[in-house]
Amino acid sequence: MTRVAAPDPDTDPDAFEALLSERGERLMTELRDITPDRELAAATRLRRDHPPELVSAALAQARLRQRAAAKFGADAERMFFTPDGVEQATRAPVAAWRARRFAELGVRRVADLCCGIGGDAIALARAGISVLAVDRSPLACAVAEANAAALGLADLVTVRRAAVEDTEVAGCDAVFVDPARRRVTGGRVFAPEAYSPPLSWAVEAAGRVPYAALKVAPGVPDEAIPPAASEAEWVSHRGEVKEAVLWFGTGDAGAAPRRATLLPGGDTVAGPARPAPVGPVGRHLYEPDGAVIRAHLIADVAERIGGRLLDPSIAYLTTDEPRTTPFATGYEITDVLPFGVKRLRALLRERGVGRVTVKKRGFAVTPEELLRQLKPRGPGAATVFLTRVGKVPTMLLGRRH
Repeated sequence: MTRVAAPDPDTDPDAFEALLSERGERLMTELRDITPDRELAAATRLRRDHPPELVSAALAQARLRQRAAAKFGADAERMFFTPDGVEQATRAPVAAWRARRFAELGVRRVADLCCGIGGDAIALARAGISVLAVDRSPLACAVAEANAAALGLADLVTVRRAAVEDTEVAGCDAVFVDPARRRVTGGRVFAPEAYSPPLSWAVEAAGRVPYAALKVAPGVPDEAIPPAASEAEWVSHRGEVKEAVLWFGTGDAGAAPRRATLLPGGDTVAGPARPAPVGPVGRHLYEPDGAVIRAHLIADVAERIGGRLLDPSIAYLTTDEPRTTPFATGYEITDVLPFGVKRLRALLRERGVGRVTVKKRGFAVTPEELLRQLKPRGPGAATVFLTRVGKVPTMLLGRRH
């Protein structure tokens, strides 16, 4: 399949500016539902009446808007993007949750440092907060400004092109920092001091205002959480962990309790990390949400459902009676067996199970490898858990509640 080459948005900001013209808007409307197989024909036709570089830029934006719909919903049809902006932007419901927390703290003006295409600034403005959006990239600033205007939020969002390290935040009662966590050559950066700007700088910036939220990788190690932080929050959306945020000013510095928040429902649990009880396999198994696991709050969820861990180092909970909780997915366990492929294959065939979901924790065998060996057949469905119970490799067969 042939694709039309698009100008590099990082080296051709003029092409983006042209999209904001009346002619550019008409092209964007015409290309809104374009599919890859129709791009070449559309480009050939449109270039008869429009500059080729404008057609290429419009096609690139059409693709980006389609990709961005997963994060921004219907707003994506009116917004503008860069490839990096789509990749790095916060999912809209997650940004809205964070903005809501700022609003509940009484924050009225936020400095959004490293604003990118303005996704977080938009969420803050929709929460009624005035935003100073800062980025060093001229293209990112142009896109952020265009997005605020497109969504009717220009009166609340002031975009400034500058190095965040040189930005004066006087007049703001909070800062939000979302540092770059990707290498120029590709790949993610995991060490907080390798962020751009580094976490230590962001912590210093947080100390200049009453409140702050610093976005970090969900896998941030405990030892990297600064003493000045008052809370560490992990947020998941529809079961996928999307971000971790270090909050400042929301409580006592150094206490840093953990919080897990599950969206879109907004269910949240908070407290200090502590060990959960351990006990034998019960009739029901619970797989905690990733945000709960990252926040080390499994003990809190265990307490809510009257449960216990199967193993002290593995994040599976079990109960004797069925429980309902938004913080974990529940399964009824039908069989508990020592690990053995032949035994499991025979059991699945006996039950007529052809659709098998394999989940594992603390187990060397990969789900793909096991499924190849099982070759399941039949109309039934089941979930197989590969884990340890004590030190014994164990298989648990179950079905979701």
